[in-house]
Amino acid sequence: MSSFDDISRMFQTESEKLAGLINNATKSKLSVHEIVETYYQIMNISSMTTMLKQQLDGTKHESLLKKIAETEKTISDEFNSKIHPQIMENLSKSIQETTDNLQAGNSAQKSKEEIENEAKLYDELRQQMSTREFVEQYDKGI
Repeated sequence: MSSFDDISRMFQTESEKLAGLINNATKSKLSVHEIVETYYQIMNISSMTTMLKQQLDGTKHESLLKKIAETEKTISDEFNSKIHPQIMENLSKSIQETTDNLQAGNSAQKSKEEIENEAKLYDELRQQMSTREFVEQYDKGI
């Protein structure tokens, strides 16, 4: 077994994982965890493609280079053009809704349950804002 076979198999596995994440992102609104996982996979694959393109011979490794080009096209056409803007929009809406909910619940007397729910909302808001910042960093790198 050659190292090229290992690299090729690894790239194939990571590309399939990415395809699954992109497919999931087109079908549903993603949780914070799913958003982070998707962006990490995009960055992982992008780093792999950059490294592999520099090291592979165009004639000897034509099939892998073709798969790399297809994967880059998927990232550009599907993720960067469609999914990424949708994720940004969904995060912004979710942050605004959570902020509005927190501002609406400003009564002087609160029960223990209301205080606990408010604490959960603040934690959710923090996660959403942190995720949006992470997604914006990706946006700056495109």
